[in-house]
Amino acid sequence: MFKFTFLFLWLSWLLGNPFVAIIVLLIILYIIDRRFLGLTPSIFKPIKRRSNIRKLKQHIVMSPNDVSAKHDLARLLIVGKKYKEALQTLEPLKRVLVESAEYWDDLGTCYLQTDRLDEGEASILQALKINERVKFGAPYLRLATIHMKDNTVKALQYLNDFQEIHSSSCEGYDRLASIYKGLGQDEEAKLAAKEGLRVYRSLPKYRKRLERKWAVRLLFKK
Repeated sequence: MFKFTFLFLWLSWLLGNPFVAIIVLLIILYIIDRRFLGLTPSIFKPIKRRSNIRKLKQHIVMSPNDVSAKHDLARLLIVGKKYKEALQTLEPLKRVLVESAEYWDDLGTCYLQTDRLDEGEASILQALKINERVKFGAPYLRLATIHMKDNTVKALQYLNDFQEIHSSSCEGYDRLASIYKGLGQDEEAKLAAKEGLRVYRSLPKYRKRLERKWAVRLLFKK
């Protein structure tokens, strides 16, 4: 805290304006966070995502049978929370990608987000049938979330299934802790946070950089 105060005072003296110093300091903090933690959202990713979506759509017009491009497009639309549009892209691919666990999870996610809960759960269960470790077990957490209020027993079963696959996703454990918290099981939430931090410590360096944001969140939940 002392270092930031000193930096602020130094910038104020250097720039001759405390308001400009605050702006510069925030920019510096943002750069440090994006480089080492990733707690703040990227201002460039949405721009890049929209550009990639536009390019993929243009490509698909020229190559309408490119299934891989269509699936990539749907993934980007899901990240941008354009679930209805993603669903329109994914549904015609059922026969072609019938053996793809990631496809079924993406399809199920779109169904869940468009209030087609039964179809969503069935699709995600199909993904887990093909590969129970798909996306580091995140589908189990999606299923637990939709049953938090209407079927606690089922939600807890999905949470247990997630833990049994020994996922290496700190994001998954962060969501696990949040779901337990939502169910009123504070002790289990803390244990999930501790397990997530244990997983983080065991990760190789390249994975730690990707998971650091979630490890910081787990520290607070611990």
